[in-house]
Amino acid sequence: MSENKNEIKEYAGGWITERKNTEAPGFLKFAFPVIGLGCCAYFILFMNGEVNHDDRGALVQKFNQATTPADGLMYLVTALALIFVVTVVLFAIRPSKHEE
Repeated sequence: MSENKNEIKEYAGGWITERKNTEAPGFLKFAFPVIGLGCCAYFILFMNGEVNHDDRGALVQKFNQATTPADGLMYLVTALALIFVVTVVLFAIRPSKHEE
């Protein structure tokens, strides 16, 4: 068979396509970790609500006292999200390897 530079590889039954020997764009290599780490920081900073807000902070604090905190679950969700971010970033920065 002849080698075609424009050969397209399909994933997910054709919903995602990729040209052979191409890389992820630079802005995506930057955006993936920034967005992912921002989400992880949001989980940690606001895991018990916005307790320091001027209007509703006191209400959130009372709600937290009346309910059982789920800090362990939130740390687990954050750890899973962080693992996903690392996996996606590693996938995006590695060169594409196609079967020949």
